[in-house]
Amino acid sequence: MHDHRRLGRELELFHADPLSGAGLPVWLPAGAAARHSVEEYVRELERRAGYQHVYSPPLGKRELFELSGHLGYFAGDMFPVLRLSDDDEFVLRPALCPHHALVYRARGRSYRELPLRIAELGGMYRPERSGVLGGLSRVRAISLNDAHNFCPPEQVGAEVAEVLELIRVAHAALGVRPAGFRLSLRGPGEKYVGDDEEWRHAEDLLRAALSGLPYVEAPGEAAFYGPKIDIQVRDAAGRESTLSTIQLDFDKPARFDLCYADARGRRARPVMVHRSLVGSMERLFGYLIEVHAGAFPAWYAPVQVRVLPVGPEQVAAAEAFRRDCVLAGLRAELVVDGSLGARIRDAARRRVPYAAVLGAREVAAGQVALRLRDGRGVDPMAAPDALGLIAGVVAGRSAELLP
Repeated sequence: MHDHRRLGRELELFHADPLSGAGLPVWLPAGAAARHSVEEYVRELERRAGYQHVYSPPLGKRELFELSGHLGYFAGDMFPVLRLSDDDEFVLRPALCPHHALVYRARGRSYRELPLRIAELGGMYRPERSGVLGGLSRVRAISLNDAHNFCPPEQVGAEVAEVLELIRVAHAALGVRPAGFRLSLRGPGEKYVGDDEEWRHAEDLLRAALSGLPYVEAPGEAAFYGPKIDIQVRDAAGRESTLSTIQLDFDKPARFDLCYADARGRRARPVMVHRSLVGSMERLFGYLIEVHAGAFPAWYAPVQVRVLPVGPEQVAAAEAFRRDCVLAGLRAELVVDGSLGARIRDAARRRVPYAAVLGAREVAAGQVALRLRDGRGVDPMAAPDALGLIAGVVAGRSAELLP
């Protein structure tokens, strides 16, 4: 079984230290490199889809979360209020939506700029019980790929459909294998905001967006402010969890008095679509480590190329090839200690996609011999061609190591 906690230790991706605290893992250089590549990809995917990225603080005034409804409906999943003085109290945020509502209302809006898509990879915090914490799957500090799309009611269906397509594209690039769709609905006897008509309308919109896709309905699993589509995945032990989500919210636009001028100049209320393409970085990588057994696709592998000179005479040429790799945007390292066989085996154990071997014959001919982490070898080729092969696979975000 490919447990991400064991692989995370072996591959030095993240570290859990008691001094940091339970549910607060530290990302080590290898894990941070992989995460950075994924973050760059998701940001660029969003940018091309019309999203505007922002930064917002990880805490806010108590009044902000009273207005948003979180303190009234979600306080059990929030850290205690931080009191600086009698009239100065702050809260570590459990969600990014209140701050994104502030982004929207920073100035007046027109129907011409809708849908307005505000995105952020931001921190949020939830006091999970120590008994449910584990690795990256359940943590207390969450780095969420989040966005809030503000649109007129008549655009909601098209907006949700577009988000579902973006999720499909992102999952395909990352190697995510969805286990199914879940429509999370309001349940009986629970605390929810809004009136029955708004809830029925929101649920019908999400059912229409899922038309043609297999899904199950989950009463009682909705957010306190609206229903949602959850895209499920399964871990190595077969346990199911939510990775990506789309949520409809009629409540916060009213609470924050968000509005726009419609085509006739009248004041109108937008709908807020909460969405996350890949969920939190923590849960995403807990899943990716397991589904790939630590052997990430080359484009977000922590080290993409290990350069291995056969002997001391080839070190200078090997260092030149490593430098060319780095200048081409690849993550490459030179390893000279130990026998060649041991270094090749260690590269495979570390799940490095490519080992570039340079012996006397390769150096004399200006060539490199590539060894893949799955044991396959590639006939020696000119060093620029070897570099181009690796760079092409990485740029194409291919799941395969050879074109």
